[in-house]
Amino acid sequence: MAVDRLKTLLELLDEKPNDSFLLFAVAKEYENQDNLNQALSYYLKLKEADHKYLGLYYHLAKLYESIQEDILAMKTYGEGIVLAKEIGDFHSLSELNNAKMNLELQLGN
Repeated sequence: MAVDRLKTLLELLDEKPNDSFLLFAVAKEYENQDNLNQALSYYLKLKEADHKYLGLYYHLAKLYESIQEDILAMKTYGEGIVLAKEIGDFHSLSELNNAKMNLELQLGN
């Protein structure tokens, strides 16, 4: 089932290679399959194609945390926080701030 969904998403992405939603969906599918390198690759493609896709920052930072790239995770949370403030998305701002604070507490900062 998940393989079919990924295949379909990749086919759609072939037609629209810079579609932000499709890039995000493909990254999430790879992440759900524990293919973290591919997930990271698609998150980074999304960031390059549409750096204002706010949903990216939380998920990319969490992925960085899962692969022990804590400095990149902190940086990514920070970028998301700046963007959330800029566009006035206070729900996302709260989620990003909480995740960043939890990581800071884990790291003892």
